[in-house]
Amino acid sequence: MSIWEYANPVKFMRSSGAALPWIVGAAVICTVGGVAWGFLTPEDYRQGSTVKIVFLHVPAAMMAINIWVMMLVASLIWLIRRHHVSALAAKAAAPIGAVMTLIALATGAIWGQPMWGTWWEWDPRLTSFLILLLFYIGYIALWSAVEDADSAADLTGVLCLVGSVFALLSRYAVLFWNQGLHQGASLSVAPGERMSAIYRYPLYLSMLGFFLLFLALLLIRTRTEIRRRRLAALQAKEARA
Repeated sequence: MSIWEYANPVKFMRSSGAALPWIVGAAVICTVGGVAWGFLTPEDYRQGSTVKIVFLHVPAAMMAINIWVMMLVASLIWLIRRHHVSALAAKAAAPIGAVMTLIALATGAIWGQPMWGTWWEWDPRLTSFLILLLFYIGYIALWSAVEDADSAADLTGVLCLVGSVFALLSRYAVLFWNQGLHQGASLSVAPGERMSAIYRYPLYLSMLGFFLLFLALLLIRTRTEIRRRRLAALQAKEARA
């Protein structure tokens, strides 16, 4: 079975409809379970109860970057192979990615105020994350501004390519600029830097939950976009009749 079969809207709707209830259930269990487990962990000896924001901040930041990467892949598939489902999936993912970026910025500010003594700092990673949010907003606005769906998919695909630079910077800014205030990777495997297992395992569960939550929302929104496209085609056909 080829993955390209799912570029057929009928095949996609049938398969996603069958899988969606299971994904939604798993997303709820993992997200609620991971976050609740994380907030029940003991306070950190250095950061106190503030450390518990990591169970929201890290999964949201991870998804903010990876959703843009998913949009990039879907946009490239559209630009190269002209599969409409991939273009609609990229369009459906953008608002979810924007919300994840907002959550990451907000929780980062909440964590940063007691740790750094300020709500915001023009740190390389924070700045690149803010720019990534602006790209998300621009991507959504461009889809809304262009009436022809194929032209909108082409233009947003190009925008997605440009924005990928800032998605990359958001992920690796700490490595590129050592002078930034932002700490290193929370899940580093380097000796002496690895997170304690008491925080690591609930964080893993929360990250899985956020991924499944994104997948569930993506399927729901993509299915809605396909139905909207079908409705527009029927209305256009009736107008010509």
